Amino acid sequence: MAHKHGHGRERIQFANTEDKQEFSKYPTKAGRRSLSRSISQSSTDSYSSAASYTDSSDDETSPRDKAQVNTHGSSDFCVKNIKQAEFGRREIEIAEQDMSALISLRKRAQGEKPLAGAKIVGCTHITAQTAVLIETLVALGAQCRWTACNIYSTQNEVAAALAETGVSVFAWKGESEDDFWWCIDRCVNTEGWQANMILDDGGDLTHWVYKKYPSVFKKVRGIVEESVTGVHRLYQLSKAGKLCVPAMNVNDSVTKQKFDNLYCCRESILDGLKRTTDIMFGGKQVVVCGYGEVGKGCCTALKALGAIVCITEIDPICALQACMDGFRVVKLSEVIRQMDVVITCTGNKNVVTREQLDRMKNGCIVCNMGHSNTEIDVASLRSPELTWERVRSQVDHIIWPDGKRVVLLAEGRLLNLSCSTVPTFVLSITATTQALALIELFNAPEGRYKQDVYLLPKKMDEYVASLHLPNFDAHLTELSDEQAKYMGLNKNGPFKPNYYRY
Repeated sequence: MAHKHGHGRERIQFANTEDKQEFSKYPTKAGRRSLSRSISQSSTDSYSSAASYTDSSDDETSPRDKAQVNTHGSSDFCVKNIKQAEFGRREIEIAEQDMSALISLRKRAQGEKPLAGAKIVGCTHITAQTAVLIETLVALGAQCRWTACNIYSTQNEVAAALAETGVSVFAWKGESEDDFWWCIDRCVNTEGWQANMILDDGGDLTHWVYKKYPSVFKKVRGIVEESVTGVHRLYQLSKAGKLCVPAMNVNDSVTKQKFDNLYCCRESILDGLKRTTDIMFGGKQVVVCGYGEVGKGCCTALKALGAIVCITEIDPICALQACMDGFRVVKLSEVIRQMDVVITCTGNKNVVTREQLDRMKNGCIVCNMGHSNTEIDVASLRSPELTWERVRSQVDHIIWPDGKRVVLLAEGRLLNLSCSTVPTFVLSITATTQALALIELFNAPEGRYKQDVYLLPKKMDEYVASLHLPNFDAHLTELSDEQAKYMGLNKNGPFKPNYYRY
């Protein structure tokens, strides 16, 4: 259901809470929960984006109670409304414009069908961008059954478009926890169809198969996992000796790391802050906690707009990098009183404590760009003497007894997912990496991969990057035979040793 244009800019800007939806780039770690938690925090976090026709209030019947059939007579799917397929198709076509790497992968590999015989069960966000990935896998010969890894992030119209083309999709926006597991179950457990590859985001699908259908792993050739949380869960399984198939960690491949963490955050930090607070950055005092890839991206952008940036860091190497980039390295407690904006991106917990929140000045903006929503001690703010005031979607004012206000964004969850969108180009990098990892694991000769967690081979990483170069009309120089011999390299790569840090 499209929003009428008559609502004007207001409607888009502060889309109401039903309209939250976004592709999760970083699942949120549910800090204190164990591996066997029933549902990962990332699956229940709420995401927002203005660009969606998806409105969950248009029909209250649960999709589970509706009998729907696509135009080919198949009913092996469960989406909100199959009639929205045409809308969804348009969204997917728009996403394809910016995901030319996947389209050229289709063209290059369509003849040889490297995924012929692959039966992939997938659990990711279901958005126009992931639809381009799913349709690429199908074009390369795979059969796919798909479900959502987050109960809010599904674009209903995109799910409908996929179901229309014959992909068995089980997902809609605003699922309950029970629906979430039901959808995963319907994907895995079906008559006469047995998955032999798993694509997961957050580890919930892998967790479910381990718990409910361990026999599936006899057929599975490999798991591809794209999130920090999911990779962490895989390493834990591997440590305990319980991982019974090879797994590919695409989260830590070079291109994905750089794009997701450095380049994407460099743009989305400003986007998220502007959309929620309309702040002017020139001359503002900002402290960024953590100077890893995300911190570096945030600082570059803020500095360019004239903000006065200082950083906090526990690691002397990162701290020295910050000093050489022209940032003061401080302790948070030393500067907290002067700061206009506090941004956390450490991946740690309790980085901003209640005591520091108490000392902030009136109007200070606090937000998180790190993986987990544990960085800011939000729980300590839910105390009787403080008043919470919801100002607009994802923006809370917390008011102290003396009238001081602190502006908290997205309740301490990942700012760029909750309050802005992730550019399609960044998602293209991730999706291409996932597709190549699936091809690699599915076609690997017996014994190349043991029951362990692997990184994507560097040759594949370079291939992902090369598929994205035409977008910029970039021309690579080729080594001469003499040069290649001198460097001890193959002319076609890999060009760097495994220990090289980019």
